[in-house]
Amino acid sequence: MESEKVVLDRDDMRRTLVRIAHEIVEKNPDEGLAIVGIHRRGAVLAARVQRLVAELTDGSLPLGDIDISFYRDDVSLRPSAPVVLASHLDFPLEARTIVIVDDVLYTGRTVRAAIEAIFDYGRPARVQLAVLADRGHRELPIRPDYVGKNLPTARGERVNVRVEELDGVDEVTISETAEVAAA
Repeated sequence: MESEKVVLDRDDMRRTLVRIAHEIVEKNPDEGLAIVGIHRRGAVLAARVQRLVAELTDGSLPLGDIDISFYRDDVSLRPSAPVVLASHLDFPLEARTIVIVDDVLYTGRTVRAAIEAIFDYGRPARVQLAVLADRGHRELPIRPDYVGKNLPTARGERVNVRVEELDGVDEVTISETAEVAAA
């Protein structure tokens, strides 16, 4: 059985997303902002961040979500076919600052795939990255603009993000992978 350590509970996640929203507004005072979440949990978090930013700016801003399944560089190495979800970018990207939202930043490969997918829809003025948790171990030169929590982890650990909309609870935990636990 895996043991999990809770590092962010529901209130911590809410406060973290509020702080990220404030930072986004401070760094982007001009118009032309849009929020795009990476499926699955990044899209849920993006919707929350978009609502918070809209409240802070007394305006509305576009929200999109992107599926990166076929943009991953390891799609052919995975044991099963990817679960493909629809992407929704129903607004022009040109002249916009796109804030990509994801749950966990690890190697950087997911973010690279998301950037590539977004550029297939158009050419934004800028792309920024917001993540709930940054666990390190980057394989690509990608650095987030907004970080909820830095979680130094070992490669044998796993960061689990759960959101109410999909999992029935809001929390971030760290657990050992089965291989580490068996050793």
